[in-house]
Amino acid sequence: MKTSDDQGSPAPAGTGTGTGESARAHPELPLSLADFEEARRRVAPHLHRTPLLSFRTLGAPLGAESWLKCENLQKTGSFKVRGGLNAIAALAEGEEGARGESEAEGIGRAGGGSNGGRGRTPKGRAAGVITISAGNHAQAVAWAAARAGIRSVVVMPEGAARTKVAAARGYGAEVILHGNAHEAFAEARRRAAAEGLVFLHPFDAPEVIAGHGSTGIEIVEDLPGPGAIVVPVGGGGQIAGIAGALAATGQLPARSGDGEARNRGGRKDRDDRGTSHPAPGRSWRIFGVEPAGASAMHRSLGAGRAVHLETTDTIADGLAAPMAGTLTYRYVERYVEDVAVVRDEEILAAMRLLMTRAGMVAEPSGAAAAAAIMAGRIPLRRGERVVAVVTGANADPAILARALTEGEAWP
Repeated sequence: MKTSDDQGSPAPAGTGTGTGESARAHPELPLSLADFEEARRRVAPHLHRTPLLSFRTLGAPLGAESWLKCENLQKTGSFKVRGGLNAIAALAEGEEGARGESEAEGIGRAGGGSNGGRGRTPKGRAAGVITISAGNHAQAVAWAAARAGIRSVVVMPEGAARTKVAAARGYGAEVILHGNAHEAFAEARRRAAAEGLVFLHPFDAPEVIAGHGSTGIEIVEDLPGPGAIVVPVGGGGQIAGIAGALAATGQLPARSGDGEARNRGGRKDRDDRGTSHPAPGRSWRIFGVEPAGASAMHRSLGAGRAVHLETTDTIADGLAAPMAGTLTYRYVERYVEDVAVVRDEEILAAMRLLMTRAGMVAEPSGAAAAAAIMAGRIPLRRGERVVAVVTGANADPAILARALTEGEAWP
């Protein structure tokens, strides 16, 4: 179904992450503070600590203090390498691997492979890994697998941007173009079983989510709270990681446990939400943002469960996952304030703003957070600090040209 009416300078030194009431963000969720810290230990020596830059132009019309978390400057050109590297490092250390929870396309446990992802053997790791991606996760897995010396196979939809296909191959992946996103998921699962490969879910796996948590930890170390963080959402891996990490460190309020009521009547107002007693003065709010033509998480919050989309239609290929993750949805439902929706033309305007006023290249998915702030979809408080996560820079040149010629000038 196509959605139609769903609608600088470096940061100052922060206060650090602190410790929450419990080592686990919430007892029904799988990742503890130790998991996020271990993931950061794995990825930090090999990746950039991306800068957090002030960008007054974005927040000034709204009376907010705005910042950009520049994941577009990360290795492979996007945040995705954080989750991919952690998942592959976990395999290399002999752990269970990326144990995805999504049942999308009959995948089941996304550890995949001939033994279903449990108790991965050295032989299974040696056979290699396989994943499905529109581009950024493909590049991340290819890079991380090459670094670990293992084979990587990537199934990409036939409509994937050729620049991203070429980049994944350049990093060493065997790229297979197959069908649409749903069909590519199924083909990756089939090949995992047939060839004994480990299936790495692109977003709905604990190790992937834990790796993405390092982004959130860096933000709160570099910028004292309170404030708001706006995160683009595809399948939900990054927003789940950021939210889970901040909750585990005691800097993010949890919602009340009335999920059943929300399932029946949609999301409630903030007055009905509980908290996890975050450290005084350092509490953050997190918002997601999706394109109108691929608003799976937004629709999931309304339905009270992770939903699938029959089709997607957006220029933001990095946000065009045809479903919300089962596990990522649980993190979003528990910790995220709301998921806003933006139109493609608003994304183009944000890309233009970032290029012309910040000197920054962002692909459509990378500009979505800025687009939501520009469009007034994020309920910011006057004087509030807001961080827009710029998730990636892997834009097709034709899209960049469209942003410069078609993107509306702002403000």
